[in-house]
Amino acid sequence: MSAIPANLTRVPNLLSSQLLLSNINRTNVGLVGVQNQLATGLSVSRFSDNAISASAISALQDRLERTSRRLDNLKNAQGSLNYLDSSLGDASSLILEAKNIASDQIGVTSDTATRQTQAVVVDGMIRSLLTLANRETNGLYIFGGSTATRAPVDEIRGGFRYVGRGSGLLADLDAADDIPITIGGDNAIGTTSARLRSPVDLNPWINGETLLADLRGGRGLGISPGEIQFSFDGGPASSVDLSGAYTAQDVVDRLTAAIQEYEADNGVTILGAGGIGYSVGALSFDVVGGSPAPQLVFSDAGNGTTAADLGLSQQAFETATPQGTNLDPELTLLTPLSSIPGLTIPPESIRFRFTRNDQSQIVDVDLSNATTIDDLRSIIQTAVPGVRVEINQDGRGLNIFNEVSGPAMSIEEVPGGVGTATQLGIRSMSADTVVSDFNSGRGVRIVNGQVDPTSGLVSPELNTDFRVTLGNGQQFDVDLRPEDLSTVQTVIDRINQQFTDALGQPPLNSSAPALTAGDFSAGLTDGQNGIAFTQTVAGSPISVEKQNNSAAAQDLGLANGTYDAGSATLIAQDRAAVRVENLFTALLDLRDALRNDDSTGITLAGEQLTKGVDRLAATRALVGVYANRVERSEERQTDRQVFDQSVRLGLEGLDYSEASIRFTLLRTQLQAAMTSGVQSQNLSLLDFLG
Repeated sequence: MSAIPANLTRVPNLLSSQLLLSNINRTNVGLVGVQNQLATGLSVSRFSDNAISASAISALQDRLERTSRRLDNLKNAQGSLNYLDSSLGDASSLILEAKNIASDQIGVTSDTATRQTQAVVVDGMIRSLLTLANRETNGLYIFGGSTATRAPVDEIRGGFRYVGRGSGLLADLDAADDIPITIGGDNAIGTTSARLRSPVDLNPWINGETLLADLRGGRGLGISPGEIQFSFDGGPASSVDLSGAYTAQDVVDRLTAAIQEYEADNGVTILGAGGIGYSVGALSFDVVGGSPAPQLVFSDAGNGTTAADLGLSQQAFETATPQGTNLDPELTLLTPLSSIPGLTIPPESIRFRFTRNDQSQIVDVDLSNATTIDDLRSIIQTAVPGVRVEINQDGRGLNIFNEVSGPAMSIEEVPGGVGTATQLGIRSMSADTVVSDFNSGRGVRIVNGQVDPTSGLVSPELNTDFRVTLGNGQQFDVDLRPEDLSTVQTVIDRINQQFTDALGQPPLNSSAPALTAGDFSAGLTDGQNGIAFTQTVAGSPISVEKQNNSAAAQDLGLANGTYDAGSATLIAQDRAAVRVENLFTALLDLRDALRNDDSTGITLAGEQLTKGVDRLAATRALVGVYANRVERSEERQTDRQVFDQSVRLGLEGLDYSEASIRFTLLRTQLQAAMTSGVQSQNLSLLDFLG
């Protein structure tokens, strides 16, 4: 006869049934879980299965997804770098071929007809280089820098302008290993712009809208607004808090209010009708007079520096000394042109001249509507595409950039004007222009220190650089020395001195009238750039002939100058013009030199091409370094991916043997529960009482 188990007391049938059902359900749930594990091969399918393992698996899955994305990026980067390397190789081959043409056309085997033919070949190379520079892959222009979604090189004004910006787009590798997959024009084709640096400190005056942040201050360390103190004519001290002052007018308003309060409290008069204002680059105070003259004295409170920064504590203010220390305002885009000393307002026109060989294109830019530096910048850049205007790094003057390869950019005065370009410090050739900037930084080559082989002494005749012939046939020689090659003005002074010295010497041309004072002068014009030779004698145009194989006349632009019969002036070419030196410019120079049968030009173009070959080789090596880094990074990412997958598999992978045993045990447990349940449900009170 069956009996109720000893571990159970007498309970209602309903409770016994519920307990049995709960045990069976728990076993069924376990069986379902094991069946899912056996079907999926995963030991963890949800966080409830194993919270710790599930968290680790989630983190690993996120890292695997990021690794997968990086591997895709690396593959794209590798493809882009390979294409970039191939393009640089094509460019190198192209420039090497052009360099060989330049070398071949220097020798005695070359003639005019051959050079004309080769000029056509080089012209085709220029078109090929343009195509290379605008190559793209995967929708990105490989030489487009950081703006790689548009073609980086445009044709403009007979030259080529690089319009890309930035050093390159970066591939998403790991945090410390970003690699560019495009490169900027500076790396590939060479310099993308040439800069005309203003040597003039425009030194704007201060005004009410001047920001304190734009002032270098009385100590040259900027302005630190804080509390300052002041007293008048030995009276009590008072303080004023300038914290939070934003502009020069804020400072003036607070100082005025504090002084007026001081006047009321102490029964004195400090400021006259002029009050507090601005004088050039400093604050000024209209202090009342007296005998002796009363003084307004400022000082800093505690360890502050505000009074010194504002140029107030360096001296006492009185009738004779109303002006503080110059605060040296920086030039900004908001600087009014009216605050620039020496600049005629409204400004007049300036002239841009773009020259290649003997051809020039002139653009006159009217600046009369400009009221601020930003207006000036906008007007110039709109009127002359390919020119960019910036404030120089130290905030004292302007830089003008020529962004067009090929033509040289000059900035001149419009004849008869007030000299706006000179006043702004942007005339490309002025008296202060440094001679070492001539000819794209090559300077001016002279003969110097040549010794007479007979006497063993330095011979003046052997050191003459060029001979000037006036219209009446009379001549004089010019010997330039190294110390004369400082600025344009020192060169002009030396030429004028050589003419003066020649007045007392035997004439070089005995059949022509003797030189007299006033026959000749060297200087600069109020219009076109270039050293100007002016004669007062009638006859032929002035001519310049090199002596002792000196390159001085050529380098100064005198050998290719233009003669204006109306003013009897020979104007040299502007050899200080700003020119972009890159592969396009070198190829254009080579083509034009071949067309003009110019051996010197071919030689110079060949030298530039040699530099271009070296630059391309260095850039290609850099791209190779990037490719190696991408390859190593790809290997690291692959290794990480394999490791993370292994760890994840270890956490979520199923042990089939263990799961099979658990499945068998649970199935047996279920069968036993159901069997025992059937038996227990058939028991009665009599079975319990036993």
